[in-house]
Amino acid sequence: MPRRPAAASAPAVAPATAEADRVPASQKIGFGLGSFLDMWGHWLYQSLVFHVFNVFLGVAPGLISTALGVKIFADAVSDALFGWLSDNARTRWGRRRPFILVGGVLAGIGLPLMFAVGRGWTDTEYFIFMLVSTCLYAPVMSCFNLPWSSLGAEMTPDYHERTRVMSWKNAIQKIPELAMFVAAQFTTLAFFHDASGKPDILLGAQVYTSILGGIMVVVSVAIFSLTRERYYDKVVAQTRQRVPFKDTLYRTLKNKPFRQMLGTMLTYNLATAMVGLLGYYATVYYVCGGNVVEATKWNSLMGVAGLVSGLLGIAFAGRVARAYGKRNALMTVLVLGIVAFIGDWFFYNPQLPWLQLFASGGVAFIGAGFWTIYGSAMADVVDHDELDSGQRREGSFAACGSWISKVGLALGNMTSGWVLMFTGFDAKLPAQSDEAIFLIRVFLSGIPIVGLLIALYIVSRYFLTEQRMHEIRAALEARRGTV
Repeated sequence: MPRRPAAASAPAVAPATAEADRVPASQKIGFGLGSFLDMWGHWLYQSLVFHVFNVFLGVAPGLISTALGVKIFADAVSDALFGWLSDNARTRWGRRRPFILVGGVLAGIGLPLMFAVGRGWTDTEYFIFMLVSTCLYAPVMSCFNLPWSSLGAEMTPDYHERTRVMSWKNAIQKIPELAMFVAAQFTTLAFFHDASGKPDILLGAQVYTSILGGIMVVVSVAIFSLTRERYYDKVVAQTRQRVPFKDTLYRTLKNKPFRQMLGTMLTYNLATAMVGLLGYYATVYYVCGGNVVEATKWNSLMGVAGLVSGLLGIAFAGRVARAYGKRNALMTVLVLGIVAFIGDWFFYNPQLPWLQLFASGGVAFIGAGFWTIYGSAMADVVDHDELDSGQRREGSFAACGSWISKVGLALGNMTSGWVLMFTGFDAKLPAQSDEAIFLIRVFLSGIPIVGLLIALYIVSRYFLTEQRMHEIRAALEARRGTV
């Protein structure tokens, strides 16, 4: 077992990154462009499915939730499969980039097909279509996403350059996030209104996903052209040893720092997803007194505040990580997250509704910082595993981490509805009781605080400090040379 340093002795000033370890800006951009497919391929459908199938087509929400739930099992199988396949692939173009190209192009073509339904179908017909289309689309996205996620961990061996790579990626991600933010509004544009003046939401969704799907195809070609696989020629292609499929889960979970990162991520996802609905209801029924039109205006402004704060969060977390190490950066972000959720009790205020901008901004700030450092730390975990196993298994770690992340989000989202019911909320009432409003506010602040405290404890036990990572790199390079 790797020895633990006596203290968190990260240098006050991070050492300069060697020129040979730096990733060119073109490659950082190329990798960051993958967030377009990650965001739209994974989350656009979920953000529109109730809007299209329930609100416009009248499909029972329970059937929609069931279809989305079944998709998780398809994700579990396909993520493991493509993580394993890309770990073992040997081609003239590397082991990740061919999957990225093929999967990305197919994902772009398939996105608008997810809404290629007729009108006047029965609920059963719509349900079967959703079930089949999501289960077919899941492996297409896995073909792209697992190799792309794995690529991020093998772009540089430098401890701090890895954080810069993730900072670029998360900053570029704000562009597709903006497209997600305006998706529902796009489907209601006057251009898509029917003869009676009502918006044809299905047509709007079909047009919007066709536009984004075309962009995904172009972006996939750009990623393939711009990125390189640094470890492939010197580390991977030289060995004929293959990663067994069972190791995708079993041996991967035996890695202690990986379990620590997974535990941190899982508690973070659960804690924030469980109250994902409550912020919206606090705005509508507490701040705006049930005025949905007024609430949607504030939600739009809160989304913009979140985008700006997210960019600041990326820069802040990267600076802390370079000065004090990734463990301390994660702990700092989590502490600030606790402060932000305490602040939610005061930021949701009917007398001062503009304070909500600080609520959404705070959550976006800590979220962007958390995922920047988390992605960088996962690359360190792969180095730690290579020292023990002699293999580069980025795909296995990406597959296991991706599936557990999705399970955490799914459990959190499923639980959020029950949390809302527990407060006594009743959508049929024009105004909610004082007790329901009070409990919504308590849970909105309290549940994330408990989860982030647990995550903070787990991170405090994480032992892959900067000093330890320098030792691991030296040992690896002594054994198989530099990359």
